[in-house]
Amino acid sequence: MRKLRTVNVTRYITPLREGGSLPALAEADDDFKYVLKFKGAGHGVKALIAELLGGEIARTLKLNVPELVFAHLDEAFGRTEADEEIQDLLQFSQGLNLALHYLSGAVTYDMAVNDCEALLASKIVWLDAYITNVDRTFRNTNLLIWHKELWLIDHGAAFYFHHSWNNWEQTSKTPFSLIKDHVLLPKAAFLTTVDEELKALLTDERLKKIVNLIPEEWLQWETADITPEEIKNTYFEFLKTRRDHSQIFVKQAEDARKTLI
Repeated sequence: MRKLRTVNVTRYITPLREGGSLPALAEADDDFKYVLKFKGAGHGVKALIAELLGGEIARTLKLNVPELVFAHLDEAFGRTEADEEIQDLLQFSQGLNLALHYLSGAVTYDMAVNDCEALLASKIVWLDAYITNVDRTFRNTNLLIWHKELWLIDHGAAFYFHHSWNNWEQTSKTPFSLIKDHVLLPKAAFLTTVDEELKALLTDERLKKIVNLIPEEWLQWETADITPEEIKNTYFEFLKTRRDHSQIFVKQAEDARKTLI
């Protein structure tokens, strides 16, 4: 299991206003450009945790995901920013954030123009049903074509159970009804076929290592009387239980697909 690199943000280039949490294009001290996700935005560190877990699970399933890095924002960063909204965002995001390597020249996946073969579509639909990702629809595909390959981005809306936190066990064993809106569902003809293959990649050891990537800085939740270790263990148990009951969300996806074809 690889460790995520940590970079220091050196330049805020421009906001990416199509994202609800106001991500930004930024440059770091390794001279690469990144799409920067801020802990001071929207759902805060929980969105970053979802992005981290979703991205690394996708990578484990051998799907294309831009490199994820931890991105450090110095307390002095952004003081000269003229936009007050952005200045506040930068101020509230001091410390460790998350960034995705910027895929320069990538274009948004368009189902009317771009193809996706059925096996790959099935794996992506399986992933999103597994991590309860509500945000891969016709309206917002969160898929890019880069160097003639399909790349997955933006998993910050996954794991919606963690916004209430008190029903994780029940949620881990439920179908995912919103899969009916998935942009690739019509093409996902091999959900049952990929089920065993993907579950085999998500071993307990692998899931534990992915969860242990979450920085302690993101686990200091004022709204929950729970320790960082307990939070990590809940994510692990959620992922393990949902994997072991995958037939529930696979059947939901297959049933939803039948209504589309």
